[in-house]
Amino acid sequence: MAAVLVLDFGAQYNQLIARRIREAGVFCEVIPYDTTAAEIRAKAPRALVLSGGPASVLVPSAPLPDPAIFDLNLPTLGICYGMQVMARMLGGRVTTDDRGEYGKCSLTRVTDNPLLTGIDNPSTVWMSHGDRVEAVPAGFSVLARTEATAVAAMGDPATNRWAVQFHPEVSHTHRGREVLANFLFRLAGLSADWKAGDIIAQAVAAIGEAVPHGRALVALSGGVDSAVAAKLAEMALGDRLQAVLIDNGLLREGEVEGIQAAFPNLDLLVVDARAEFLAALTGIIDPEQKRKVIGREFVTAFDRVRERLGLASVLVQGTVYPDVIESGGRSAGTIKSHHNVGGLPPGMSMRVVEPLRWLFKDEVRRIGTELGMPAALVWRQPFPGPGLAVRIVGEVTAERLAMVRAADAIVREEVSRVDPDHRFWQAFAVLLTLNSVGVMGDRRTYAHPLVVRVVQSEDGMTADWARLPDSTLERISQRVVAEVAGINRVAYDITSKPPATIEWE
Repeated sequence: MAAVLVLDFGAQYNQLIARRIREAGVFCEVIPYDTTAAEIRAKAPRALVLSGGPASVLVPSAPLPDPAIFDLNLPTLGICYGMQVMARMLGGRVTTDDRGEYGKCSLTRVTDNPLLTGIDNPSTVWMSHGDRVEAVPAGFSVLARTEATAVAAMGDPATNRWAVQFHPEVSHTHRGREVLANFLFRLAGLSADWKAGDIIAQAVAAIGEAVPHGRALVALSGGVDSAVAAKLAEMALGDRLQAVLIDNGLLREGEVEGIQAAFPNLDLLVVDARAEFLAALTGIIDPEQKRKVIGREFVTAFDRVRERLGLASVLVQGTVYPDVIESGGRSAGTIKSHHNVGGLPPGMSMRVVEPLRWLFKDEVRRIGTELGMPAALVWRQPFPGPGLAVRIVGEVTAERLAMVRAADAIVREEVSRVDPDHRFWQAFAVLLTLNSVGVMGDRRTYAHPLVVRVVQSEDGMTADWARLPDSTLERISQRVVAEVAGINRVAYDITSKPPATIEWE
């Protein structure tokens, strides 16, 4: 059972809280904000966290937890919206802040307290709120403030309830992990006794329970997520597992051969569906529609395999948390539908099992390492499920796929020369379907521009553009224009996430 439960009020980065807690060695589970106190008690947690969220506690429709959670006598930490929930429900006063407070702020501790022990004074924290706590509930005291917020942290040692207006889970908050550690270990009395092996055991058990008899499919795509999911499914099901790779024509150069080489002992069936996918994408320009079409075609292809082989109606796939949250998982808004989440069609006949659904990429990689998987596979760069279709801005055609595939291989090869330690999260090419004028061999050309995208990130939720050496960019540009027919211009994307996403579509 989880030592800590995080009540999810719908902010985009709520799962980061759980991730930071897991990094500290404490097992944590994220549950909906309206989970009843009785259901929480049945899970036997040792502490609660009330997460952030986009709503205001001052509106009638505000998401609020079961009031009885405060009768459970559990150490509780409120974060941002969670602090405002705690203040309002326990008798404090919350008001609208006309100015709000967003981004980097300086936090000043106003009293010694166990929650903020060891934190610099002042310290840089990350704020994002439009309401503020104006008066703390009875028994609470103010622990810290900022220039714009008089109550930036509050606590009640008698009831072991604590709250911060800032976000300790984000990397922009200096010493934010220490704040969480203080809550976990000083205040909740927990121990750092949860390891990657625990995730493995839980995932294997969950897959076994989902498929108690018969055979199941596991979807392989070449990335670390699907590879780890396949390994876990193999451990759970043994020879009751059928691995399937749908060759949809949207994969990177050498992808099919690489997957076959990486899984020599797995019963792997490669299904050639290139013609079907390309036909389904004909005339499709909108990226959301592309993703949904690809999701539909994947399910159709897997259904054909399942029916032909007489397999159980279960599909194991390597969905990870950034896929879920960008597709509008839980209460968060949809950014883009991932083919294996928001892109799945309603009423599909197969039940989907996702053992990695609430994990981040780096956590999946740690599991892969723990399982003894090859480093080359564990450290493969993320590749979107819709593949090269979302790296063509516009309609997908065979000619454009050939161009972006060849250019992408050049980009990854040249970037790998200056990134032997996997510092960069992703390096890839995006083909624009407009044309630009160029000159080659003293003749005018009218061909496609290519955009190179290389980013650094910890988990894919936020990212910054990589500062590549000029010589690397020059080699990429020279090689692409010389080696890939139909491209006459190369640009470099220097936009972070946010405001942009990592992929262009």
